[in-house]
Amino acid sequence: MKNTTAITNEKSAALDNVGVEISKVGVGVIATTSTLIGCWAVACLISGMISSGGPAGLVSNFISAISG
Repeated sequence: MKNTTAITNEKSAALDNVGVEISKVGVGVIATTSTLIGCWAVACLISGMISSGGPAGLVSNFISAISG
């Protein structure tokens, strides 16, 4: 009977470790995706500023786009 209990405890500990590792991978994927999206947003803002003629042009074009 003691053997059966030991095997059960080892299996449940292994399953807990797998769950922790899957969570770590999930957090890493979400962090990487968030970083890529943030870099793309910064690149878009910079290109918008360049094509508008600077920050003031970007703001005035933004306001005119919102107001119509």
